[in-house]
Amino acid sequence: MTETTSPPFANDQALQLEVAQLIVEALNLDIQATEIAPDAPLYGDGLGLDSIDVLEISLVISKRYGLQMRADNQDNESFFSSLASLTAYIASQRTR
Repeated sequence: MTETTSPPFANDQALQLEVAQLIVEALNLDIQATEIAPDAPLYGDGLGLDSIDVLEISLVISKRYGLQMRADNQDNESFFSSLASLTAYIASQRTR
């Protein structure tokens, strides 16, 4: 029997939709979670998030998935570059 080594929810659209819903709820956005394009930028022209928005999302994600997201992490910009990249990061790091 062959076991896969990919993390749970890796490349899973269900997790991606769940994360999009968390973003919408955390920021009280006036859009549906399905309207967030997976590869569109979360900052600036895409979803239009700023650093305060990212901080709020980080707190919600930390609570929901048991991640320790640090403001001084140099990789935060890449993690939050798109919904797809954020979802991949969560899938690789989550404890819940």
